[in-house]
Amino acid sequence: METKTAPAVVITPEALFGHWQGHRNLTRRVIEAFPEKELFNHTIGGMRPFSGLAMEMIDLANPGIQGIVTEQWKAIDELPHATGEGMPETKEELLALWDETTNQINRLWPMLTPERFQETTIAFGQYEGPVWGIIFYLIDNEIHHRGQGYVYLRSLGIAPPNFWER
Repeated sequence: METKTAPAVVITPEALFGHWQGHRNLTRRVIEAFPEKELFNHTIGGMRPFSGLAMEMIDLANPGIQGIVTEQWKAIDELPHATGEGMPETKEELLALWDETTNQINRLWPMLTPERFQETTIAFGQYEGPVWGIIFYLIDNEIHHRGQGYVYLRSLGIAPPNFWER
């Protein structure tokens, strides 16, 4: 009789979900910390305003979780942050899109089976890798851009939220 050993589990899907949502909660607080005008206009060194960075996070996370669950992926150049179409014009609209994305993640996450995390996908029609790696990329991209938001807030004399309070 052949004995199969299960792959080692470093983190459960539930823990990964909580980790991602913790980052999303923190990034939402960063968006809230910006004054309306500066959210859409303040830049340093040629970087995009934080509203544009937040839209990239939304554009990757929302269709990202959709693609991970359904294998139906939009091309990266079709997303609003790339086309400029459908971009929010107020902080309230941006936060509504953020919350809509969070709700989408909440709704679709339970559809992921443990096996799915190990499967290969081609995210946005061009980034091939295991599903867990694509999820890590979505989280890493958010952390990277949130760091830019911290620099913006500090340059405006605003203390950003504590990064460890997720």
